[in-house]
Amino acid sequence: MNATLKAFEDMARISTEMVAAAVANDWDQLTSLELAMAELHKSLATLEPAGMQLPGLDAAEQRYKAELITRILDDAEVVRNHVDPWMHSTRKLLSEGVRDRAVRNAYGALGP
Repeated sequence: MNATLKAFEDMARISTEMVAAAVANDWDQLTSLELAMAELHKSLATLEPAGMQLPGLDAAEQRYKAELITRILDDAEVVRNHVDPWMHSTRKLLSEGVRDRAVRNAYGALGP
């Protein structure tokens, strides 16, 4: 099998696992999978430098590659839809803590 197709298959498998981790709110697993995806992306960049596709894929393989890429992008959107609300609430919580500390520093503790 073509090394590029193998890399895309592995990325598609990991992206599916990322969806499952995001849906389950398994942030540790999602982080591990994201690191694995980054490693595959890095290896793919060496196989196809500057986005240049290697010659040798027939029409069926090119369609298959396009299907894998579409699946990876669709999975990424699902992951974002699960992660973004959590990230928003985390940012809000952190910013409220920063604001609270700033008020305490400016005006002192408001307690006995």
